[in-house]
Amino acid sequence: MQNRFRWPKGRRAAVSFSFDDARASQITAGIPILDKRKVRGTFYVSPGNVEQRLNDWRRAYANGHEIGNHTLSHPCTGNYPWSRSNALEDYTLPRMAKELDGASDKIERWFGLRPATFAYPCGQTFVGRGKSLKSYIPLVATRFLIGRAYLGSTPHDPQCGDLAQALAISMDRRPFKELKWEVDRALGLGAWLIFVGHEVGPKTSKDLLTTYGPVLDALCRYVTDLKKNIWVDTVAAVGTHIKAG
Repeated sequence: MQNRFRWPKGRRAAVSFSFDDARASQITAGIPILDKRKVRGTFYVSPGNVEQRLNDWRRAYANGHEIGNHTLSHPCTGNYPWSRSNALEDYTLPRMAKELDGASDKIERWFGLRPATFAYPCGQTFVGRGKSLKSYIPLVATRFLIGRAYLGSTPHDPQCGDLAQALAISMDRRPFKELKWEVDRALGLGAWLIFVGHEVGPKTSKDLLTTYGPVLDALCRYVTDLKKNIWVDTVAAVGTHIKAG
């Protein structure tokens, strides 16, 4: 039987809370929940949204939350109508490199740090199409400690998983009971569970990409109550430990 990965202080698993796009509700509703529960989150920011509330994002960073790279313009497949004019199918590797480096340059200028981790917009890792299609995972691997994936179906295995495409699981529109089950499964596997959210709002929200505030609060309380068994920290902090191990 393979030896279980060694988490700090004898813990059995790790959990990270991450959020994409620097949406306003993360400032007004999400970060207050994390701060109340003393949970440090990771925020993969879209520069245009950060500029609108730069002082608020600087305060979040000063309070211990991680700021990560999410590209300059959030390119995704052109199959999404809203991304058709910025479709990954029309990208090349050099163009994607400019997206990554340009976003890191802005984050460094605003926050005084080069981001250590990255989240793939829409969880998609390709540029081009057909015979010319290429993965941009190697670009991410050379620039960042972690490349966070999206819409995974299992936690990240710290012993064999690829840190350039670390698995992550959505919190959006899911009840506490389901997310608690994900935590319990990670404990059983000795794995790293990375949650992903977008908007943070009430259960009455019609936005499909909404993590319910009361669910987020209950989930933070649940994992922090298990702090003897679960290490709760940013994507960069947990990723650094895995890479060192």
